[in-house]
Amino acid sequence: MTKLKIGDNAPNFESKDEKGNIVQFSDFRGKKLVLFFYPKASTPGCTAEACDLRDNYDSFLAKGYAILGASADSAKRQQSWIKKHELPFPLLADEDRIVINAYGVWGPKKFMGKDYDGIHRTTFVIDENGIIEDVITKVKTKAHSAQILS
Repeated sequence: MTKLKIGDNAPNFESKDEKGNIVQFSDFRGKKLVLFFYPKASTPGCTAEACDLRDNYDSFLAKGYAILGASADSAKRQQSWIKKHELPFPLLADEDRIVINAYGVWGPKKFMGKDYDGIHRTTFVIDENGIIEDVITKVKTKAHSAQILS
């Protein structure tokens, strides 16, 4: 779905997280970033993915990665999800889909025979200089950390 590829500059962004704090791409300059887009907080696949990242969070920190999730969910829904599953990383409440569209992860989908537009589950691994190191479009929700860290 996304047209971004390895070697591209990651798009700049500014959005609000679940607490209403402004988060900018520039906040992560000099750090490695795992930016994961997921369709909807509190759904089984998204919860499996986020909990796998949570369970391996120390491994990401040890390798110098920050983790940031993003969906079109409201800040309230993101807060509830973080609290329920003790997620240690911030989540963008990108209700206007500015970041989602910048990364090209919104588009036509099909589920149970129905066509609709939504977020394609995609993860971008971005280096300290803002260059995309990896684009993961076939996310294994229960083993996503292994996909990223390998």
